[in-house]
Amino acid sequence: MKFISWNVNGLRACLKKGFVDGVTGLDGDFICLQETKMEQGQAEVALPGYLQFWNSAEKKGYSGTAIFTRKEPVSVQYGMGVERHDHEGRLITLEYPGFWLVNCYTPNAQNGLARIDYRMDWEREMLEYLRSLDAVKPVVYCGDLNVAHQEIDLKNPKTNRGNAGFSDQERERMSILLASGFTDSFRYLYPEATGAYSWWSYRFNARANNAGWRIDYFIVSDCLAGRIRQADIHPQVLGSDHCPVSLDLEL
Repeated sequence: MKFISWNVNGLRACLKKGFVDGVTGLDGDFICLQETKMEQGQAEVALPGYLQFWNSAEKKGYSGTAIFTRKEPVSVQYGMGVERHDHEGRLITLEYPGFWLVNCYTPNAQNGLARIDYRMDWEREMLEYLRSLDAVKPVVYCGDLNVAHQEIDLKNPKTNRGNAGFSDQERERMSILLASGFTDSFRYLYPEATGAYSWWSYRFNARANNAGWRIDYFIVSDCLAGRIRQADIHPQVLGSDHCPVSLDLEL
């Protein structure tokens, strides 16, 4: 099965920049979107053959996630069941007979780490949630996780040390997640790959210079690691400040 994840930075804007052609060309069985910034029905998303599941933020034009899937799920959950985390539309979980698919848009710690305390609360609750799912069946966890885990995951680690997305606290939480029975699919296949980024600032011609960050992930339960067939990043697909990432998994 092929999974796609993409932070579209506003789906209505991305639709005008080639979204449909971009995702159709990747031919995913599952298309997981983050930062949709809209509610279902506010724009036509022409992807026939896909079921649609949306989780929109209570605040209009903010955050939000969606999953488009060719496979009907057994069950659907919006949020993680923790009241303080479930108002921004950041999480959708689809249950299938053999696995869970979790689509996440992790809160940004913001400039000066203004939201780092909330971010750490989110990370702790998220890990508990993923562990609870993993105790039942394997997990495919994807999305914009808003952290570059290692220095290899961004162009300028020294000057960004301590900034949102590359703080010691956020990186440590990713390490804890991966030590808790989960595998970063891209690094599983390409442990030494450099210049592999999924987000670029709109400033300073960053994308053209490939001065980016890898903050979009497919993370799977360790028991699925041996079933990873391919994990790719697709910088050629435009329309957002992020590009799609994909996972081919034998299920």
